[in-house]
Amino acid sequence: MLATIRDLFRYSLSFRFGSLILLFVAVLVVISFFAPYPPEKRRTVPRKMRGKPPSAEYVLGTTTLGQDVFWMTVTGIRNTLLIACIAVFIGRGIGVMLGMISGYLGGTTDRVIQSIVESVIVIPRLPLLILIAVILKGGLTFVSLGVLIGLLDWAYPSKRYRAQVLSLRERDFTHTAIFSGMSTRKIVLQEHLPFIVPFLLADIVSGFVFSIGIEVTLSYLGLNDLNSLSLGTMFFWANEWNSIFAGKPWVMVAPVVSVIIVAVGFYLVSIGISEYLDPRKRLLRLQTHVAADEDEDDDSHADPRKKKDK
Repeated sequence: MLATIRDLFRYSLSFRFGSLILLFVAVLVVISFFAPYPPEKRRTVPRKMRGKPPSAEYVLGTTTLGQDVFWMTVTGIRNTLLIACIAVFIGRGIGVMLGMISGYLGGTTDRVIQSIVESVIVIPRLPLLILIAVILKGGLTFVSLGVLIGLLDWAYPSKRYRAQVLSLRERDFTHTAIFSGMSTRKIVLQEHLPFIVPFLLADIVSGFVFSIGIEVTLSYLGLNDLNSLSLGTMFFWANEWNSIFAGKPWVMVAPVVSVIIVAVGFYLVSIGISEYLDPRKRLLRLQTHVAADEDEDDDSHADPRKKKDK
């Protein structure tokens, strides 16, 4: 995995820019833990400073309810990413496990797992999540929302991992491992998993984007826990307070810009990984490596007297 990340930084400009953006987001998440007071708590700002635009004292302005928009925003980013982390961990964990087992074992196991996968794929995820959120309204927490998203977002990645393992299963190194007496678990984890890692990284990034979009959508519709702070609930309350028409656009702009920054960061990282996995780009990198090695060999075998004359 470290070698893959190193190559991504070396060859992909999109990945480098995306990583810088996500590093900035990570800094904001760390800052959120040092909030001087609960950001969602009202009337923490002096009365004369409520509903004021951005200033030196309040970087992103304040709400009419006495809340500091900056601390609300960084805490909202943290909680939204928490939901996404839970969803990605569950969704990609289930996907990679079932995909690799299905692809390697084949037979009845493969048919049973694929029938489950196909059944999950045809389920419309957003309408189902909206229905569940309506049923659980008031009892839907960040953790439960992350779990629900993860349980509905593993089928597509699972099929990709299965396709990769089906190809790896027929390679010579797999047959050699089988003949040497290596167990199925070791073959899957030690021999096949390293080949899956680049695709897993791409799916993790796309999973973050999907989970953030779902959280913002459900919260904007008022179906999440509105007493907790996230980018989606900031959208909801800014719209509920008519902040744009009330002459306080910064209350709406802060979560909008935050979502855009986070989404662009993950998108650029995803583009970088996709370029890395592109067979044509990989062939070009190999040709570049070969050309560089040949140049080094030519230099090492050059006539020392010519070097001295130079």
